[in-house]
Amino acid sequence: MKISSLTDIGIRREMNQDYFFSSEDPVEKLPNLFLVADGMGGHNAGEFASRCAVETIVAAARSSQKNDPREVLADCIQCANDALRTHSRQHPETYGMGTTVVAAVLTGSVLITANVGDSRLYLVGSDIRQITRDHSLVQEMVRLGEIDEKRARQHPDRNIITRAVGVDDYVQADFFSTDLEPGERILLCSDGLTGMVEDEEICQIVNGCDNLEKKTEYLVELANKNGGKDNITVILIDPELER
Repeated sequence: MKISSLTDIGIRREMNQDYFFSSEDPVEKLPNLFLVADGMGGHNAGEFASRCAVETIVAAARSSQKNDPREVLADCIQCANDALRTHSRQHPETYGMGTTVVAAVLTGSVLITANVGDSRLYLVGSDIRQITRDHSLVQEMVRLGEIDEKRARQHPDRNIITRAVGVDDYVQADFFSTDLEPGERILLCSDGLTGMVEDEEICQIVNGCDNLEKKTEYLVELANKNGGKDNITVILIDPELER
């Protein structure tokens, strides 16, 4: 397995409210663990929310005795939610903070994914396919057929998310189980990438001839070249499955 990870503040933001974790080594019962979180909240609340969520998920995974990755991730994400809710009650100035989370665990050729919010996971082979489903106002409009994907990218409310870790007492993560095909790469990212770079461009870069680190750098560079309106975080994984 090869992995490359990178986070960048972007051009327009004063602080980086993204946070990530990447480990190809076991995290207790999980064979590996990859996380991207994109925080929201005024002052330093968003930065705290993403970091706290990721660190809480990792700590909870390390103490979990469950064997099913879905159960482990579900418990860990709820633990992160509880930690943020507790903090916001103790520190009223952070009330309303929250964070997206996208998590991935690879067991052999099966990918287990969990997400809350609009950070995404893609599989990239000969084409690109989004595995996660955004929890956002605009994507709900797309699913209802009210607007198409092209209009969604330019919609003024495209950054409004409908589900986040830390906002309510209980958080519901969506789960996906996907069989990987040989040659497919895994991409986890915040919307600082997907809001600035079209899926087709992402696919072209990931399928380019450069090494994984260069591909990751090119993705971030292109997001900044196209405006860099948000923080950008990318984890790119090549499972190196035999063809």
